[in-house]
Amino acid sequence: MTPSAAASVRVRAPGKINVFLEVGDVQDDGYHELATAFQAVSLYEELTATPADDISLSVSARGPVDVEGVPTDDRNLAVRAARLLAQTAGVDRGAHLSIRKAVPVAGGMGGGSADAAAALVACDALWGLGMPTSELVRLAARLGADVPFALMGGTAVGTGRGDQLSPALARGRFDWVLVPNDLGMSTPVVYGELDAHRRRHAVDIGPAPRVPAVDPDVLHALRQGDAGMLAATLRNDLQAPALHLRPDLARVLERGESSGALAGLVSGSGPTLAFLAADEAAAIDLQVTLSAAGLVALHVHGPVPGARVI
Repeated sequence: MTPSAAASVRVRAPGKINVFLEVGDVQDDGYHELATAFQAVSLYEELTATPADDISLSVSARGPVDVEGVPTDDRNLAVRAARLLAQTAGVDRGAHLSIRKAVPVAGGMGGGSADAAAALVACDALWGLGMPTSELVRLAARLGADVPFALMGGTAVGTGRGDQLSPALARGRFDWVLVPNDLGMSTPVVYGELDAHRRRHAVDIGPAPRVPAVDPDVLHALRQGDAGMLAATLRNDLQAPALHLRPDLARVLERGESSGALAGLVSGSGPTLAFLAADEAAAIDLQVTLSAAGLVALHVHGPVPGARVI
């Protein structure tokens, strides 16, 4: 029996950090094969869905997020997610989606993917569909490589384009300090710079990995809940091209690592920087230090669940 429709639904979906990202060669379709370890962290997008004649969207900021350039038409993943769900379920219903964004826009933390995951969960509940999670995950993969993880949350290994997920055991809590940047970065541009970098330095660095794989030491560190061990294994193949495009980020990385972070890295394709701290107290100290230096610094922790009705 199909559940009854709701008057309105509010969903929370987390941003993510790629604690490990190995990128293979560019494929014929223009995409790269990836091996990544995701961790969902406590920086959330909030989406409220209410009944409407059509599917529409409004966006506002929650915290230091610039939403001026966020599209509210069919270019937005959340709108596309709602339309895809309606089409798949064969329903002729609308919804107004109101998003309060806290995840940096074009910041390498999957904020748009979190919005899409939230839209799937919210509209499923709003329209009383009761669609199985496995079907929502299948739809999520059609929307973008990071959307299935935003649905799942927690900690997971992603392969293929990053959308073939396997849950990974993570014990305990990891504390991070995020430093967002007002000037977003284009993911395709960063991947293009990686390809160019590899062509320029082919003799020095050798061929890119044909079959990328997550370092077993990363998974061991996550299983042990050992921040120090994880800090020693953090890796992001997109970091070098991101820093080449944005040298200012390197100076912030150095400041964070000299101010008490166990390690820092570019989150995804950037420009958000993620600093791993030894524990909650160390993260708060680091946040205070970086804030005193005039930087926006956000203390978050992971892993946290994926998109959920609240």
